Amino acid sequence: MPLITRGGEPHVDRAVRRGELIRVMRGVYAPAQLWRDLPPWDRYLARVHAAVRVYPDVVFVREAAAALRGLPVFGEPPHVHAVALGSRATHAVGEVRLHAAERPPQFDDVSGVLVATGAEVAVDAARLRHPAVARATADAALRADPHLTTGCMRAMSETHPSSRGRRRARDVFDRASAVAESPLESVSATVIEALGFPVPEMQRWVRGPEPGEDDRVDFAWLRNGHLVAGEADGDLKYGGALGDARVALRERRARDARLMRRGVHTVHHWTWADVIAPSQLRAILLSAGLPLVRQPDLGLLGSLDRALRGLP
Repeated sequence: MPLITRGGEPHVDRAVRRGELIRVMRGVYAPAQLWRDLPPWDRYLARVHAAVRVYPDVVFVREAAAALRGLPVFGEPPHVHAVALGSRATHAVGEVRLHAAERPPQFDDVSGVLVATGAEVAVDAARLRHPAVARATADAALRADPHLTTGCMRAMSETHPSSRGRRRARDVFDRASAVAESPLESVSATVIEALGFPVPEMQRWVRGPEPGEDDRVDFAWLRNGHLVAGEADGDLKYGGALGDARVALRERRARDARLMRRGVHTVHHWTWADVIAPSQLRAILLSAGLPLVRQPDLGLLGSLDRALRGLP
């Protein structure tokens, strides 16, 4: 997304009035049509880059740092968070929240921008955000940095000057893992447990007759000697954006048949829409024959839609 400053474009106000440019942040603009075509998370990244131009000396944290590091961002968060080093008071300038940190965050210089580390982003999410968002962020941070551990993140949370969200963070780090391969898998694992189903084994291999013919399923449960498999399918996979959707569906059916020939009892698929509406995922898993083994976490499930859609 090209960003335009007043110094780089004559007649900015005239272009805004004509609807050719849209104001992204104070003194920073973008082509209006390109802006409207962006998905929410990319619009948020563009807003973060606009904030970088306005505040080049701050440390970007929370979702802003996640966006700059390529970690998951859900929807379009309402604020760009940053820490103003040396500041004694937290204040807001428009949608930018400039924090006076109780302790300076750990950060890296990423192409000239000061960005909180993946561990800092994961700890903030675990303490402050919905458990599903926090799990997806922590899992992604672990995948991105092979030297990072849940122990490191837990220690950072436990020694934080504020006790806010500390217990919530422990629950997140008890479950976080680099095994999940996508935010959808991380959120699915959180919702499956919150619905009351048994905790699945993730990324289980199903062996083929010859070396190199193995398949791996996202989720697996062993029930009464039968293996039940679950697959979290991203919307792009069968929407045509990554190729012919009909080919992708044929390949999926062929793979499901291959898995069942190798002893998998049944394979069930779900998408983001099923996870955001947990009753749909519940129906899918019940139809797979999975039992409910605990009471559902109604608070987590009831706040899921709002959290994943990034609503303020």
